[in-house]
Amino acid sequence: MSQLVSNRIRTMAVKLGLPHLAESLNQYAKRADEAKMGYLDFLDLLLAEELAVRDDRRFRQGLRLSKLPHHKTLEDYDFSFQPELDPRKVKDLATLSFVEAKANAALLGPPGVGKTHLAVALAVAACRAGYSIYFTSLDDMVRHLKAAEAAGRLTSKLRTYLRPSVLVVDEVGYQPLERAEANLVFQVISKRYEKGSIILTSNKTFSEWGQVFGDEVLATAILDRLLHHCDVISINGNSYRLKNRLQAIDRDTDVA
Repeated sequence: MSQLVSNRIRTMAVKLGLPHLAESLNQYAKRADEAKMGYLDFLDLLLAEELAVRDDRRFRQGLRLSKLPHHKTLEDYDFSFQPELDPRKVKDLATLSFVEAKANAALLGPPGVGKTHLAVALAVAACRAGYSIYFTSLDDMVRHLKAAEAAGRLTSKLRTYLRPSVLVVDEVGYQPLERAEANLVFQVISKRYEKGSIILTSNKTFSEWGQVFGDEVLATAILDRLLHHCDVISINGNSYRLKNRLQAIDRDTDVA
C-alpha cells in the first residue's frame, strides 16, 4: 500500500469516526500482505477489528456506569464449596435468555453463600452482551427514591432504575421497610414488569417478604409481578466469608 493511499485512508477513517483503524492501518496492511488476503478479506479484517475495539470500549463504559461493587465472573465462583447448587442452573441463566425475554432471576440464601457474586457475574455477562446494567442494594434504592420524592423529583429518579435492561437489586430483606418505602419498591417492580429484567438477591424466603415490606398485600403484589417470569435459585450452603475467617484463625493457631 502506497504512503499516499495510506494517508488518504487514515484521513477518511478519522472523519468516519474510526480512530482505531486510522492508528492501526499499517499493522493490518502488513497482516494482509503476509496472509495474501483478497480485498474483501482485508475489508472484513478492518471492520471486525474496529467492531471489537468498539465493543470493548462500550463494555468498559457500561461497567463504569453500572455501580457494580466488583466485576467478578462465574469463572471466579467456587461451585465446589456449594455442592447443593447445580452449576447448570446458573450457567443456563448466563445464556441471558431471561434477559432477552425481559424476565427476572432471584438468588436466595443465607448471608455469605455468594448470591451477590453470582448476581454481579450475570450482570457482567449481560453487559458484555450489549445490555445496559445497573446495580443497587434495596436500601440504597429506597433511600434515593425517598430523597427524590421529598425533593419533588421522584419521576426523574425512577428512570435510574427503569432505564437499564438489567437492574440488580441486592440484599432484599436485610432491613424491614415501612409501607411508604415498600410502595416505592412496588413502583419500580411494577413499571419494569415485562419491560426489563431484574436480578435480585435475598436472605429471606418469599413467604417472609410480608415482614420485609411491612404489608402482606403489598408484598403479594410485588411478588406477583416479580415471579410471573422468574428463575429462582436457592443456595443453602456455608458462608464463604466464614470459611475464609476460619482458615485465617486456623493459620494463626498453627503459628502460635
